[in-house]
Amino acid sequence: MVPPLRPWPWWRRLLTGLCALGVALSTYLAWHFVVGGSVIGCSGGSACDQVLGSKWSAIGGIIPVSGLATGAYLAMLLASLYLGSDTEASMRRLAWCVLLVLVGAAAGCAMWFIIVQKWFIGAFCPYCMATHLTSLVLATLVTWRAPREFAGVSSHPPAPSVSSVQSAPSSTAADLPTPEISLVGGPRITRPLTVNGLVLVGVAMAGVLAVCQVAFTPKDVFQAGESPVSNLPVLDPHNVPLVGSPNSPVVVTLVFDYECPHCQKLHVMLEEVIRRYNGKLAFVLCPAPLNTHCNPYIPRDVDAFKDSCNLTKIALAVWVANRAAFPDFDRWMFSPEPDQPWHPRSPDEATAKAVEMVGQAKFDAARANPWIDKYLQICVRIFGTAGAHAVPKLVFASHWANPEPNDPDDLISILQASLGVPKP
Repeated sequence: MVPPLRPWPWWRRLLTGLCALGVALSTYLAWHFVVGGSVIGCSGGSACDQVLGSKWSAIGGIIPVSGLATGAYLAMLLASLYLGSDTEASMRRLAWCVLLVLVGAAAGCAMWFIIVQKWFIGAFCPYCMATHLTSLVLATLVTWRAPREFAGVSSHPPAPSVSSVQSAPSSTAADLPTPEISLVGGPRITRPLTVNGLVLVGVAMAGVLAVCQVAFTPKDVFQAGESPVSNLPVLDPHNVPLVGSPNSPVVVTLVFDYECPHCQKLHVMLEEVIRRYNGKLAFVLCPAPLNTHCNPYIPRDVDAFKDSCNLTKIALAVWVANRAAFPDFDRWMFSPEPDQPWHPRSPDEATAKAVEMVGQAKFDAARANPWIDKYLQICVRIFGTAGAHAVPKLVFASHWANPEPNDPDDLISILQASLGVPKP
């Protein structure tokens, strides 16, 4: 008796499972991109928060790469359902072609985004790396199995025909020949060279995506624009927190959040930029928490910014209690621990540091000062009026920009090109 062909051998179950895993991971990341908020296990300032919130998570700041990955994995999952021996030959051939091209594209994209995380962002997202690993395992499995399955070679003999049985009545099943047959009802469909060619087509597609992302991803600034000057509150640099001298001829307003990793990256560049401007530039610090409890422009709360309001009020209390101590406190808030990536300070840590710097009595008195809530409302108004509801945000005169500089040179370029700040 001829053993039946198994339509779901181990390699096919593994292939389909990996495709389903890829769909789940990429769909979750795409959902996160659309609705915002923090991913499970990725708090504000964490490595995956830096990756998922970077400009490299989308093409042109609009199309999420995780959304493209979802479509590719769905196509692979669908193709994996048409690889069984009970599927029509032409459909099986098409399914293998689709798989070979898509695994090539997925593997190429995986290598590209590993490079981006290593050398462009400097942080690795566990969710992204799991997706990339899935792509590479899929590519290995498909390219290993394709020459065997795609060629249609089977070790099972065909059932003997009636005429052959009648002409050789004394023959037994053991005496019958065992020729190689094609599962798709014809000669060899392809050769290894064709398999490799289809994979390389997918890799080339990944290369096109990488080129498009480099070409259309903003280098230094996500968004920029102009707002009516009459809608923006006027801030006196002598009476608000700032970095630099209040007598500087050029004063730029920086809107930020103490739990924002992109704000931290920009914040550490301020003093160097001021130095290059020879002290002729200052930054007014305008904290606008990304939290609904003190910012009505935020649609909903997320865990990454759950302490933003509290941290802002602690920092402003330090400024009220002792203006001379505020620069050191503000610098400490955005400074990482030795040999550790930066993480937002907790309210308990910030309170302890504030008390250490200004004293318990002065800190308690400052926390009750109504100026804190008044200034916070002004900062929130600037956040909501000047351009997009995002931080960090730079405002100068009527111009605003949401930057993502890589170094002080980038920040100076943004100040001059997007905000119209004069050269030093």
